[in-house]
Amino acid sequence: MARAAKSDRPRVLRKDRTGANPVTVGVVALLVILLACYMAFRKDNPLTTSFKLQAVFQTSNGVRANMPVRIAGVDVGKVTGVSAQNGTQASVVEMEIDEDGLPIHKDAELKIRPRIFLEGNYFVELSPGTPGQPSLGTGDTVPLTQTATPVQLDQVLTSLQQSTREDLQGLLQGFGDGLTNEPVAEDDESQDPSVRGKTAAQALNDSLRDAPGAARGTAVVNSAIVGDGNDVSATIKALDRLSRSLSGDTAALQDVVVNFNRTVSAFADESGALGETIAELPGTLKTANSTLTALNAAFPPTRAFAREILPGVEETQATIDAARPWLSQATALLSPDELQGLVGILAPTTEDLAKTGNGTLGLLEQQDLLAQCASKVLLPTGVIAIEDGPRSTGVSNYKEFFYALAGFNGESQNFDGNGQWIRATIGGSYRVETGEPGYEGVGKLYGSAALPPKGTRPAMVSALPPLDFDATCKDQQRPNLNSARTGPADGATQRRGRVLLPSSTGGSASASAVAAPRETVKPKAAKSASPKKSDGEQVARRAEKTDGDVTGGLLGVLNPLRSGGDE
Repeated sequence: MARAAKSDRPRVLRKDRTGANPVTVGVVALLVILLACYMAFRKDNPLTTSFKLQAVFQTSNGVRANMPVRIAGVDVGKVTGVSAQNGTQASVVEMEIDEDGLPIHKDAELKIRPRIFLEGNYFVELSPGTPGQPSLGTGDTVPLTQTATPVQLDQVLTSLQQSTREDLQGLLQGFGDGLTNEPVAEDDESQDPSVRGKTAAQALNDSLRDAPGAARGTAVVNSAIVGDGNDVSATIKALDRLSRSLSGDTAALQDVVVNFNRTVSAFADESGALGETIAELPGTLKTANSTLTALNAAFPPTRAFAREILPGVEETQATIDAARPWLSQATALLSPDELQGLVGILAPTTEDLAKTGNGTLGLLEQQDLLAQCASKVLLPTGVIAIEDGPRSTGVSNYKEFFYALAGFNGESQNFDGNGQWIRATIGGSYRVETGEPGYEGVGKLYGSAALPPKGTRPAMVSALPPLDFDATCKDQQRPNLNSARTGPADGATQRRGRVLLPSSTGGSASASAVAAPRETVKPKAAKSASPKKSDGEQVARRAEKTDGDVTGGLLGVLNPLRSGGDE
């Protein structure tokens, strides 16, 4: 029924319809757009009321509208206007403060300060005051006693005396002349070659070429100074503590000033040497630059080493903790009840050992002489093979000695109830008498032979072999065992012995002869059926190699069972 009722209403044509005028709609839209642009560029909210603040300054000093108002370097408002105070030469500066700059207390202070070089002009610095003081309301005025303006150059010059101003003019004129005057040859002698012939202004202009690199280096230095943000504050705190300490001890501060004055005076007295030192600074700086470059190149390996050593450093505490039980045991081991007591007990023994060591030095010297005697005289003599014609054995004489001992041992194998006994052939009709040998305690010696002796070897000599009692054994002449001659049958020298021969009458006849003088003959080489070297030569070479080694010489040479031809 509703649908039917709607269809029953009369339909209105489009041309007959009425509504809002398009012109009115366009005007409203244009006004909204203009208002939005105004608010965007003005950055003000017309629906809110800003905080108004006025301040009285001695002079406005070029302050203009829209100049910023800052608290601790942060913009918190702007200057809206500047006007003269009625009846005075002061200026009233009107400002709008944002909510970020509130509250402002009654003891607030305002100062007009110049901006940095790149910003230009001035700004108003606001100190909001002490939190404990009452707050200012909107529209309140800060009095002249709580404001300050920057000092201008003309004010500084006006405060100077006329003579001072004239001196300043001369200084500026001299500074200008110093920048523009052409240098002479004498001036260029002490200058760097790169600036010779140039004015000071030209040299300064050339120095600007190095400004980018210097600026980068300065930036690095500034970054290092800033550090992590706490370095500057820590430095300021340290300077504050230093200042308090100095202010608390005026006598010490006075001494510092006096000593500083003396130091400056000493530098002034050595101004010539100081100038020469400063002249050497360029070369020193170049060397320092190369040194620092090399040092900078050494930092990456050092940094890598530091990274590599960090795990070891981190494990140091664990290592120390693990070593503590061992250190405890070692401490107990080194206590007086343990090793310290043992050291005390061994101290007398150590002293005795030291004395024994000192006494051993003489013994070692004698042992060395004995070793050299054995290696140079005894052992070479023992390896000589004695030449005895058809009865020659061709072996070293020391071996023949041991062979004799072996044979003697074999002869002593017989024994009976009385013990061992040696069979010896005794008899013969020829009795041999040696006569008086001439040795103390030795009388005549007698023997018997089955056959008449044909001669004696070695022949009895009239004099002993040469022996130097003032020389050591190693320096003695080696005996020549093959120099012995065959003597007469009785083997006696003059009046030294005889041989009793049997006669038909049962008596005895003596035959005596004078022994031939001793002759020094070089030893002949022993004959051997083997193509190897003789034992004597082999042992002689071994004795020379083991000079001074008694044990090695005796084991290597006096061993009759060793195999020959070992060399």
